[in-house]
Amino acid sequence: MSLGTPLGVLDLVPVSSGATASDALRNSLDLARQTERLGYTRYWFAEHHLNPGVAGTSPAVLLALTAAATSTIRLGSGAVQLGHRTALSTVEEFGLIDALHPGRLDLGLGRSGGRPAPVPDTPAPAATPVVDGRAPGGLLVPRRFSFEALLGSPRIALQRTLLLLPGAEPQEYPDQLDDILALLAGTYRSADGVEAHVVPGEGADLQVWILGSSGGPSAREAGARGLRFAANYHVSPATVLEAVDGYRAAFQPSDVLDKPYVSVSADVVVAEDDATARHLAAGYGPWVRSIRTAEGAIAYPAPEEARALPWTEKDEDLVRDRVDTRFVGTPAHVADRLEQLRDATGADELLVTTITHDHTARVRSYELLAREWHRRSG
Repeated sequence: MSLGTPLGVLDLVPVSSGATASDALRNSLDLARQTERLGYTRYWFAEHHLNPGVAGTSPAVLLALTAAATSTIRLGSGAVQLGHRTALSTVEEFGLIDALHPGRLDLGLGRSGGRPAPVPDTPAPAATPVVDGRAPGGLLVPRRFSFEALLGSPRIALQRTLLLLPGAEPQEYPDQLDDILALLAGTYRSADGVEAHVVPGEGADLQVWILGSSGGPSAREAGARGLRFAANYHVSPATVLEAVDGYRAAFQPSDVLDKPYVSVSADVVVAEDDATARHLAAGYGPWVRSIRTAEGAIAYPAPEEARALPWTEKDEDLVRDRVDTRFVGTPAHVADRLEQLRDATGADELLVTTITHDHTARVRSYELLAREWHRRSG
């Protein structure tokens, strides 16, 4: 796989209906071992809270467990939510893991959980042209989804209350990035000149990534600092081009990179034939609906359960952008769509996230995709 565009894995540690969080964790450890064997380059864990159907609450803990169960695949956070952490706690956690597993960690940083970003009166346009909802090469770019209802939900407010100490306010995002990079480099100084040195953590051999869903602060900070950037087609497909274009426009060469470096994520389900893949993917719509109605991700339903759930046109509209941009089908079909995504975004790497109710089918999806991708890579 290394001869072509690298593929990585993004794992939410999904809990299937009828299963437990313990089952989900064991499945994720097994998937990490399997994808390492299959030649995937990275294995990242997302961070989510108060979601009954997602067990990935602490990327650092998951990375420590997975590092002990694997040996070569790079491991990372996709992403650490900086809004309820300090720079010190972040560097300390990853420094501890790096002390036992040096040179394997990706520190992926995200703004989530912090102060809301200012919303521009008009969204920043992508430099890449989009005609009738399609980018060059045919990549679907759906209409923009509004997250305002989610941000105002009582559950999201409760999550913020539980994650932050009473009276605490998140640090400004650029300042927090400054502190993390300085603590890693051993150059931190307080405003009155006091040094701080993190052991373990200082000098850790980490790849620092910034994750973002738009061309806003995350993309701009990643570019201005010359860091790697990961854009989320699977979370916000409408703004992926804006995100990568914003990052590249802001990019300044650094000691880390002399040119932009981008990874782009996609939801996929692969099976031997299209009908089987569509069957395995049936639970995705209700699962996304549960997230976008702010109830929190439900336990991932089996295909039969999903088809028995009530479903309305309003539900269909709510999840259409996510369902329509999920790549579902045979290995050849999904590989074609991934190549389309890579070419439209100019991605240097692709990050694949696959959720099915059945763990065996999930592993098989990654296996089939790896085999096809390797064949195309020569």
